[in-house]
Amino acid sequence: MTRLIAAGWFATILSGSVAGRLSAQAAITDTATVDRIVAVVGTRAILASQVQEELFARVGNGQERLPDPNKDQAGYTKALAAVMRRYVDTLVAFELIHTEAIADTTIKVTDQEIQDTADQVIQNARKQFKSETEFKDELKSIGFATSEEWRTSLLEKERRSIAVSRFRAQLMDQGKLKPLTPSEKEMRAFYDAHVAELGSFPASVSMRQIVVAPKPTDAAKAKARALADSLVIELRKGADFATLARRFSMDEGSRAAGGDLKWFRRGDMVREFEDAAFSLNVGQVSDPVESPFGYHIIQVQRVNPGERQARHILIIPDIDSAGARAAHDKAVEIAAALHQGASFDSLQHMYHDRSEELELNSYPVDSLAKTPYAAPIVGLDSAKVSQAFELPVVGHPLRSKWAVVEVIRRTPAGPHSYDDLKEQIRKLVGIQLGELDYITQLRNRTYVDIRAP
Repeated sequence: MTRLIAAGWFATILSGSVAGRLSAQAAITDTATVDRIVAVVGTRAILASQVQEELFARVGNGQERLPDPNKDQAGYTKALAAVMRRYVDTLVAFELIHTEAIADTTIKVTDQEIQDTADQVIQNARKQFKSETEFKDELKSIGFATSEEWRTSLLEKERRSIAVSRFRAQLMDQGKLKPLTPSEKEMRAFYDAHVAELGSFPASVSMRQIVVAPKPTDAAKAKARALADSLVIELRKGADFATLARRFSMDEGSRAAGGDLKWFRRGDMVREFEDAAFSLNVGQVSDPVESPFGYHIIQVQRVNPGERQARHILIIPDIDSAGARAAHDKAVEIAAALHQGASFDSLQHMYHDRSEELELNSYPVDSLAKTPYAAPIVGLDSAKVSQAFELPVVGHPLRSKWAVVEVIRRTPAGPHSYDDLKEQIRKLVGIQLGELDYITQLRNRTYVDIRAP
């Protein structure tokens, strides 16, 4: 989902960025004027050109939209005036907080990081133009004869922006910038004002599944267990865990890293694995632990409250052709029973492979295109059941699983509703209100004179 973004006093000032195609000036009429002071903060003046640059950048990169003046001149003029005034307030707030930031001797910004940041901005901007000539023409259209002249302008802007960003982070860490509780009216107003920026969700599907895994024979399980037992013996004699994992583990995801699974909490792994991992001491090697995946040998490396970092060696029993065929046949039988009205819950409880998810919720349809689920669910509406289909295991055809899914619901593409985003809006508006309160305190003790933009 699109991340919620709202411009505020702490936002990076965008007026130095060509990435937004500042040729958007052509779409903004009647703003050409002799530069003038539109606000004074303390001893620093804010110019009309700064406000216009902010507007040009945001229109250029799609953050701001204005009515078409050719179709609605009155609406355009009104919207432009409101936007320009809002940007004046944004720049005033930025100056207020920047004054505080540079007065704080703990806020350090080095010349090298400013240069690196400016160079990165220029590099990213260049990529958006087909040729160096086109890039230079764009620079000239916004008043810079060369990229070096633009870079010089960027250096000061980046220095100020980084200082403000670090000062804000410090205020948050020190508890001096506290979120406030927004009202329902304030949250709704934010949603209405920013709904176009909040993006939309893609068409999605929610479904539940029954996945049937092929079963190994008793002989195959005994062989795998014997190998796991022998590895445990070697490890307890002092063999290197990572070396044995790279040689013997059948877990494709962790084998190359010596079996490292990184940090995990309860609920992240299957129950059998978790029970063993959370009972081990650091460095201790477990006995073989059987799970739906096979046999695990586990060694916990580090412990934190409620989480573990461990590595493992996974030994998977071989599957023969009879086992593979039985999984296919069972899935076909399950699909037939479901189409005749059998209980999905009951069959899922009886046959579903516990190593697989029970449900896939709000999964983007486009993301299914390259998965085995794409074709089976074509044309399936809510409460409809697919035929059995294969979940192949690359390089191990006999280990393929078979699935049957029931579509729970389909959701067409569309804008996010207020209720979808309500909790995120609550958090974001709360932060903004806290920042506004802090800025108000600064304005109350600083000379601020705002004139018409």
